Amino acid sequence: MLEAINLTKDYGAHRALDALDLTVKGGEVYCLLGANGAGKTMTINLFLNFVAPTCGLARIDGLDVTKFPQEARSRVAFLPEQVMLYPRLSGLENLDYFSRLAGLRHDRRTLLEFLHRAGLQGDAAERPLGGYSKGMRQKVGIAIALARRVKALLLDEPTSGLDPQASYEFSRLIQQLAAADVAVLMATHDLFRVKETGTRAGIMKAGRLVAELETQTLTAVELERIYLQHMHADASNAEIAA
Repeated sequence: MLEAINLTKDYGAHRALDALDLTVKGGEVYCLLGANGAGKTMTINLFLNFVAPTCGLARIDGLDVTKFPQEARSRVAFLPEQVMLYPRLSGLENLDYFSRLAGLRHDRRTLLEFLHRAGLQGDAAERPLGGYSKGMRQKVGIAIALARRVKALLLDEPTSGLDPQASYEFSRLIQQLAAADVAVLMATHDLFRVKETGTRAGIMKAGRLVAELETQTLTAVELERIYLQHMHADASNAEIAA
């Protein structure tokens, strides 16, 4: 569903992403790990065609995102760290508006069902979004993805700033989407949620994918150890050389 082939992005002499090869199938939750500037967000931006690659391809559902931008984007939803919605509209009104932008019209009952499936409870759907917590805004974002029936979901640091309960609830929502055969690509620093939610993890460093791991075969401690080994590899090699 998501495929990167030799995907590369240069800014002058700086290589922000270096020959990335990556596939994410429907039903998978692929987590990108790495320090700031490692290439995680750049990968997502290239899939969304926010920036053009220097070379290589990014495909969504087989579509080259640079040649078929609208068709490719119609198959994917994006949830950034801060979900940009209209604060004066209610959760229900935001969902209706963004569904209509995608060419979809749902009745009120169906919209409320999407919000309920996304975990927005009680009368919250009727209240202005400006009073929502970050976790509640994330749930509206998930409801939008449900209403649009997307095949892929791109997430950039979705659990940053969430309390443990909200983070747990968000992870359960991602697992439900994956169970519905949605391909999920998530950039994150949250090693615990990678272990709990991810099916595979890729460790990125200086724009390169340096390791891929099957998360279910590792404990959280083992995942952390492998990640830190890769993060500290250059420093260790420099000490040995000295």
